[in-house]
Amino acid sequence: MRVAIITELAEHGERYVHELVEALNVPQPLVSQHLRVLRGSSVVRAERRGREIAYSLVDQHIAHIVADAVAHVSERVV
Repeated sequence: MRVAIITELAEHGERYVHELVEALNVPQPLVSQHLRVLRGSSVVRAERRGREIAYSLVDQHIAHIVADAVAHVSERVV
């Protein structure tokens, strides 16, 4: 789930929780729980915009590292 969130943020930039829920087709509490962990690990940042919070990657290098790791695992599975 966290890899999917990171990938979504890398591809689309800033996203609100409801946008991540729709894109990933998972329940909102699950997305929020994983965002809390990612935020606590300084992978994502949160910025309040009115009643909503926009999430984005702290550093785009994180997206590249995750993409490389996923590609590497995919190569080994085949």
